[in-house]
Amino acid sequence: MTLSHEDWMAKACQLARKGLYTTHPNPRVGCLMIKDNQKIAEGFHLKAGEAHAEVNAINSAETSVEGATAYVTLEPCSHQGKTGPCADALIKAKVRSVVFGMQDPNPEVAGRGLAKLKAAGIDVIGPILEADCAQLNPGFIKRMQEGLPFVRLKMAMSLDGRTAMESGESKWITGPDARLDVQRLRAQSDAVLTGIGSVLADDPSMTVRIDSQDNDVDPKSVRQPKRVILDSALSITPESKILYPSKQVEIFSIKEEIEEEHLSVLMKKGVQVSFADRGEDGRIELIHVMEQLADQGINDVLVETGAELAGSFLQQGLIDEVVVYMAPKLMGSLARPLFQLPFESMTETVDLSIKSVRQVGDDLRIVFVPIYLDEVEDEIDIEE
Repeated sequence: MTLSHEDWMAKACQLARKGLYTTHPNPRVGCLMIKDNQKIAEGFHLKAGEAHAEVNAINSAETSVEGATAYVTLEPCSHQGKTGPCADALIKAKVRSVVFGMQDPNPEVAGRGLAKLKAAGIDVIGPILEADCAQLNPGFIKRMQEGLPFVRLKMAMSLDGRTAMESGESKWITGPDARLDVQRLRAQSDAVLTGIGSVLADDPSMTVRIDSQDNDVDPKSVRQPKRVILDSALSITPESKILYPSKQVEIFSIKEEIEEEHLSVLMKKGVQVSFADRGEDGRIELIHVMEQLADQGINDVLVETGAELAGSFLQQGLIDEVVVYMAPKLMGSLARPLFQLPFESMTETVDLSIKSVRQVGDDLRIVFVPIYLDEVEDEIDIEE
């Protein structure tokens, strides 16, 4: 059976996903080498500083790739970084054609790799399955195009939309399968962000904890994300679990509100303390935090926080995706809400579109996209 460009690109996307937890800050990329409608080599990018997908595919071939067609989910790079340009590697390997999924989103380099291939006499075809390829790297694309990371808000709630009892008790709303799924979300994020209120109330560690029996993730390959805390007055206690290991922590504060002595204690522990502007509400300016994280090469931020900060992120239009784990239980009208949104009229409401619905253990995982993003890339996907 002869496979189409779309068939082969779909397989290249599957390869790219093997780097889901490891490629930061680089994009996830897959590459196939096809000759006579048969796969002769494959490769994917595993880790920043190591060979890219195209080079790994070339090196894995047991026969010459000369005259082959390369299927690559992202335009081959044309510039010298920690590794050489992939476009040059393909030219040197004498491939006949390159089918690409999407163009490089970096406006400074977009199209240059394709132009280099064409100048060398290589046929260039694409984009193919562009939307699928873009879904591999939403954070990298947004950072390149907008100077901001992709922000995913994770929430857990009961059927009646509650996140904790009136006393603050919340352990555990969802079951073990949903909690494991959250660990995978953390593992594929470059940073996990929370507010000082959640830190003081729950004393979380917010590290990735993947069980060795997890068939989807190799615990040895998991990279711990940076932990980011919004703490305007720098009121965190040095003994907080989230500060260990301290070199993976960044606290954002407002300079005018902090005590220098407390700052000195945290910095001696190795904690990174940064400053953000004060917003109109008197709190940390969230967009300023996102801009600073993007400048650090942070592609994907997972926000795990309480109702008040979650509401602020949503109202300020900074959320790209909301992942809600809904447990089949009722917590009652006195329990705490999912968002703190003091709306007074229907004109203030925030509309969401459902991107996917999936059962995880006994719970439902529902992924929403805020309507302020203008469009939802996928149709509703309901899985049992």
